[in-house]
Amino acid sequence: MLLALSTIIQTPDSVLPFETELDLRDMEFGGSYPVTEAVKAVGTVRNTAGVLILTAQITTVLHGSCDRCATDFERKVSYDVEAVLTRELENEDEADEWTFLLENDHADLDDILTTAFVLNMDSKLLCKQDCKGLCFRCGKNLNDGTCDCRPESDPRLAVLGQLLKDKE
Repeated sequence: MLLALSTIIQTPDSVLPFETELDLRDMEFGGSYPVTEAVKAVGTVRNTAGVLILTAQITTVLHGSCDRCATDFERKVSYDVEAVLTRELENEDEADEWTFLLENDHADLDDILTTAFVLNMDSKLLCKQDCKGLCFRCGKNLNDGTCDCRPESDPRLAVLGQLLKDKE
């Protein structure tokens, strides 16, 4: 979606609201396609002292298999976005990932919001932020409770353990 900004470029303190949806079902992430629902974005572009600032919130529901415990999950995600929109860059090599060029006074919202979504995604898909994963010995899902595996003793103390065994 191209957002026409010519009405606010020349008017300081003006605001242009927008609302859009992205279809990112074809976006592969870690060998899976976790975005099966539309990514919704609501935001504004504000002319602040001649600088165009885009602020938005993007939301969707991720569907996937947890990278730690292998459980299938659905998890709502929401990311805040803030980007600078400009007509030209003085030095393209020094521009950061949150600065976007306008084309004929239009902002390409699909490009900006897709970039923001990808940059905000976690490097691993998790069912929840504090997922405990699986026991590396027995394979029990530690989110369901502790397992019955005994902790491994420090191999440097194995001789002391043998001494205690001999006394019994």
